[in-house]
Amino acid sequence: MRIGPHYLGDGRCGFTVWSPLLAKVELKIISPEKGTFPLERDEKGYWRITVENIYPGADYLYRLDCDIDSPDPASNFQPEGIHGPSRVVDHSAFQWEDRGWTGIDLCAMVIYEIHVGTFTPGGTFEAVIPRLDDLKDLGINTLLLMPVAQCPGVRNWGYDGVYPFAVQNSYGGPEGLKRLVNECHKKGIAVKLDVVYNHLGPEGNYAYNFGPYFTDGYKCPWGQAVNVDGEYSDGVRNFLIENACYWFSDYHIDILRLDAADRIYDINAYPFLQQLADEARGFARQVGRKLFLIAEGDQNDPKLIRPKEKGGFGLDAQWCDDFHHCVHTLLTGDREGYYIDFGSVGQLAKSFCEGFAYSGEYSQYRKCRRGQPSLDIPAYRFVVFSQNHDQVGNRLVGDRLTRLVHFEALKLAAGAVFLSPFIPLVFMGEEYGEENPFQYFVNYSDPELIKAVREGRKKEFTSFAWEEEPPDPEGEDTLRRSKLSWERRAQGKHKVLLDFYGALIALRKDTPALSNCDKEKLSAEALEDERIIFLRRWQDEGDSHVFCIFNFNTADTRIFVGDSLPPGRWKKTLDSSDAAWNGPGTLLPGELHTSEAVNIREHSFVVYRKEKDNG
Repeated sequence: MRIGPHYLGDGRCGFTVWSPLLAKVELKIISPEKGTFPLERDEKGYWRITVENIYPGADYLYRLDCDIDSPDPASNFQPEGIHGPSRVVDHSAFQWEDRGWTGIDLCAMVIYEIHVGTFTPGGTFEAVIPRLDDLKDLGINTLLLMPVAQCPGVRNWGYDGVYPFAVQNSYGGPEGLKRLVNECHKKGIAVKLDVVYNHLGPEGNYAYNFGPYFTDGYKCPWGQAVNVDGEYSDGVRNFLIENACYWFSDYHIDILRLDAADRIYDINAYPFLQQLADEARGFARQVGRKLFLIAEGDQNDPKLIRPKEKGGFGLDAQWCDDFHHCVHTLLTGDREGYYIDFGSVGQLAKSFCEGFAYSGEYSQYRKCRRGQPSLDIPAYRFVVFSQNHDQVGNRLVGDRLTRLVHFEALKLAAGAVFLSPFIPLVFMGEEYGEENPFQYFVNYSDPELIKAVREGRKKEFTSFAWEEEPPDPEGEDTLRRSKLSWERRAQGKHKVLLDFYGALIALRKDTPALSNCDKEKLSAEALEDERIIFLRRWQDEGDSHVFCIFNFNTADTRIFVGDSLPPGRWKKTLDSSDAAWNGPGTLLPGELHTSEAVNIREHSFVVYRKEKDNG
């Protein structure tokens, strides 16, 4: 059921809003002309009207039960912010230039996550476009936008959105986002959009006025839980599914990241996420493009991505926080908060092989068992990273890995991500060692809400025993500090790291053993005392075979590869400790043999490739 405003051409516009419990709904045209028009209700609670002499740019509200004037919960644009009127948009007017675009396979994706407001000094969609060539040159082919649904004020992470269909006005609105997506597709870059279906933000949430969008049956950490399994939940489900199709259709988005999908509470026999996956696949067939749904969740539940016929929801992929936690703790020694559950190279070796490091083991942090086995899940269904907006921004002062470890460890973290069989993700600025923090910021107008956010932010860090005061989420300086220093990427060690990332991405792309995303053609062995991991990957035993050594030790380490290395001639391809990468100089030979002990630099990794046997 289509909802929201739909411009039909020739000055005709249709309006549909779901409000099953109200007795009367009227459309109030605010500008350029004024007028009030009663809507008609159907048996499912949808109110409709088609009005003449309404053109794109017209502003409107709904009058509810002759009492409340409210913006449209399915508004396509809020030019005056969350409390202003909604605006009619003609989505057919944009001149798309991506007619031949069909999308990118999951296995081929290299994802780059950005926050539009901090990625450039201008903080707009338009300002992102000049940087696309730099990302493409690096090897990025998928751009992930943190949420862009309309939020309070002009600065926000995006997870406080209250108009899921309306593009943030301060970023450039609908036209700006379409231009960015169009330019991405012209350059061969897919676009992934972060959407929030588990809650709406606390300020400007006018959906409450319209109907039972929310439920008290569950408790969501960030706001009232969305009603997807109770009375009237069909209308709420339709609202969210229409939203997904809207991004795919009117904005040509390729992938949706479902924020905290495990916090969409649902006991319905036909789960909402399963229905959403079914609808997305049907829409992809209809339009002839590759469209994907990628979930975030921290329960280590493979049900999210198992096929429907195997009892799963059928989503296409999910984030794997365990991989990050393993790498982070090994490099930083951080064992506070949820990091107390991590810190062994054996866990990382397991994550290389399976995905989840916790697949039913007891979690000291959670005080219960966590996860289910994921060995049977294909590697291309997991997204891994050494940094992302959460893992940086939810630290006390938003400090990046650059501020926590030395240069050699940064290269080791990158090697772990890009040599894994999973979909790699880079957080903006990571590729050149950005030193500015990425901090949490909001821009509310309600003083009590601002106070609650400040206090809540402090409470979040109690399990980490950090002694500093967190930055003021409401402060303008918090946003300013979080903007990238893009010019650094051409300077000194930052340029070296950028080139190193480019070499890693190219190696992954050009080496069949590294680009195949196949867990069955992979082995990982952990030497716990030495803090060493041997990772072996192959396409077939003859033509493409690599052997990687990761040293997470804080000292140069002597090792004997022995039977871990199959017979053959193994030539060194990439060594992070080489002087060419500002390293201390390699200790490893150009050719590796099973019979000899070798030394590997602290916090380094090396890739050996098996020479093809022409005999």
